[in-house]
Amino acid sequence: MSLRLTNTLSRRCEPFEPLEAGKVSIYCCGVTVYDLCHLGHARSYIVWDVLRRYLLWSGYAVTFVQNFTDIDDKILKRAEEEGSSMEVVSERNIAAYQADMAALHILPPDRMPRATRSLDAIRQLIAELEAKGAAYSADGDVYFAVMRQAGYGKLSGRTLEEQQEGASGRTREAEEARKRHPFDFALWKGAKPGEPSFPSPWGPGRPGWHIECSAMVREELGTTIDIHLGGADLIFPHHENEIAQSEAASGEPLARWWLHNGMVNVGGEKMSKSLGNFTTIRALLESGVSPMTLRLFVLQAHYRKPLDFTGEALAAAATGWKGLDAALGLGERHGAALGWGAMPTAEPTDALAEARGRFAAAMDDDLNTSAALALLFELARPLRALANRLERGDTEAEAAPEAAELEPRWQLLRELAGVLGLEAEAAATTAESAQAGVPAAAIEARIEERRAAKAARDFATADRLRAELAAEGIELIDRPGGVTDWVRS
Repeated sequence: MSLRLTNTLSRRCEPFEPLEAGKVSIYCCGVTVYDLCHLGHARSYIVWDVLRRYLLWSGYAVTFVQNFTDIDDKILKRAEEEGSSMEVVSERNIAAYQADMAALHILPPDRMPRATRSLDAIRQLIAELEAKGAAYSADGDVYFAVMRQAGYGKLSGRTLEEQQEGASGRTREAEEARKRHPFDFALWKGAKPGEPSFPSPWGPGRPGWHIECSAMVREELGTTIDIHLGGADLIFPHHENEIAQSEAASGEPLARWWLHNGMVNVGGEKMSKSLGNFTTIRALLESGVSPMTLRLFVLQAHYRKPLDFTGEALAAAATGWKGLDAALGLGERHGAALGWGAMPTAEPTDALAEARGRFAAAMDDDLNTSAALALLFELARPLRALANRLERGDTEAEAAPEAAELEPRWQLLRELAGVLGLEAEAAATTAESAQAGVPAAAIEARIEERRAAKAARDFATADRLRAELAAEGIELIDRPGGVTDWVRS
């Protein structure tokens, strides 16, 4: 069975075939950096991290690009409230984002363009649209002419009469009088008193939200990409407008697959600040919830379905992770005494080969992480039983005969859990508390970055990452099955 993914554009689950054999280009819409990331961001970026990891595990060379929106009304409003600047607000929240993602063991994107650093590409794209008659200027603003683009609405399935509901939020009422059609949207916004601005052929101003991503996709990955990612809340108007702009300019499809994750509810209600049920990733982790518990909680539901966040559901995930962590951490805590790694690992049995196949089949089925997790728990069961025996006082010598047969199972469990971004926490936590230095989460994030570089045959980057970690006192130990351990030297 080959990988099948649900394409929002076609509304079907389709066999995935990249534009170029063996290579996958992905663009993921990133955060608008006016505040800390919340649970909805955690859900989205964990899910797309797993997609990327699975493609790498399947042998693809993946180029993963994710942007920062660092020019936006919300950022300007926050800067005004603080008495600071757009740059100060953006830089602070970019740093917070990167720390939160590292804590959640999310692989760093290959490239992270920013709107403020892509202004030439943005201006060039707007000029092309204007030259083709798909955009027009009015008093320093530039608008996209929706009526000039055939098929507008094909992603969301909305007719023009239905567009008004989702089109508000990032526009100003004063714009309406300058538009030729009420659904035309801004590509360039003329400078307003007190706001930062940038030069352009249409006068000083700043780009609209939608054109930023269209320009960054083209600049980083080209005219047509394999996969475009985002939350379901971005289907309209953001992704709909991205398609209109990009395809009006190029005449080619912007992306062949559009994937969208479902939203997060809290206790059955939509998460929002006005309801008081808004929770940031930072606050959740500082409350004592482990990063792996949060990943497990997110991956128990299918990525396209709504995810209901409750205390009971999170507690259940914590219990599940405790058992899985015991199995995954068995090698770190007792592997040397059990003789693991002293001899070449035995070949997987037929049962383990079949388990690997079932894992792949689950993931090929539109990233069915729930079924994949069930397989991990099945693999973990005898390992967890062995861990419990050792915790109750059995010696490694007494457990060694049984443990020798379980080492290939442990290796497979670690490998497949790694595809889901799940890694034993106990050993890393102990090492981190016992010895100051580079945080364990940061080390694991760079190990994953190195693993991705090796999968893409970018050995220069892989060697550089190993050398950087060695300079910081971190020794990497590559083991069979693509597993990399580390120790502080």
